[in-house]
Amino acid sequence: MSKRNTKKANAKAKGARKAKPSKAAANGRMSGLDAAAKVLTDAGKPMRCKEIVDTAIAKGYWSSGGKTPHATVYAAIIREIAAKKKDARFKKVERGMFAANG
Repeated sequence: MSKRNTKKANAKAKGARKAKPSKAAANGRMSGLDAAAKVLTDAGKPMRCKEIVDTAIAKGYWSSGGKTPHATVYAAIIREIAAKKKDARFKKVERGMFAANG
């Protein structure tokens, strides 16, 4: 067995990796997804991603240097809904609109 395979085998034998602390906990800032969840919970109504991002930036929850932060947040929300199903923090109300799930 090569050194590379031995290291992989040893890592697997040691068990699962330790969970990394979230970036929000490390630097005191929210992720775009966390900010979106907070904005939707506070608003209490369905919103489009552009509105969600504008509100999050205005309230200082999140900032982005990208050209299309609303597209980034939209994709992240869709991924969370697909992965977590009923346990997701968001629900899709209609095309392009999301609300807090809960």
